[in-house]
Amino acid sequence: MANVSHRGDMSTHPDVSEMRERYDRMLGGRDVALVDGPVFLLGLYCAASPWILHYTASQPALMTHNLIMGIAIGLLALGFTRAPERMYGLSWAMCALGVWMIIAPWIVGSAPDTGVIINNVVIGALALLLGIVCAATSEKATKATKSTPRP
Repeated sequence: MANVSHRGDMSTHPDVSEMRERYDRMLGGRDVALVDGPVFLLGLYCAASPWILHYTASQPALMTHNLIMGIAIGLLALGFTRAPERMYGLSWAMCALGVWMIIAPWIVGSAPDTGVIINNVVIGALALLLGIVCAATSEKATKATKSTPRP
């Protein structure tokens, strides 16, 4: 019977360089894995905030707006998790969503009260901050990948 428990040296494997490159690519996209969860939670809170702060009746347009924006932020977070190498280019879109959330109470809402304004400004600032963190880390990973010499 053959000895199948023997583990040879991987350096002699014909595809070792390709396997190392693939492993590096897979890990390279996960630099901002700790941001995925907070981005998703932010989207969830943004979608639920009209009901949490009870402004569904006084601001129906802003209620629909925050629901749609929360879903969009949550979908970005899921995309960051599922396909990070493709989706982190959309980190700047997250920044744009954050800026829009900050100014939306005055554009979408009708005479919003202080609580609604503070809620949207905080959500927008957090989205902007998390988007900048994702974008900066993505840029760093992209530059590191491009500057790494290939054997």
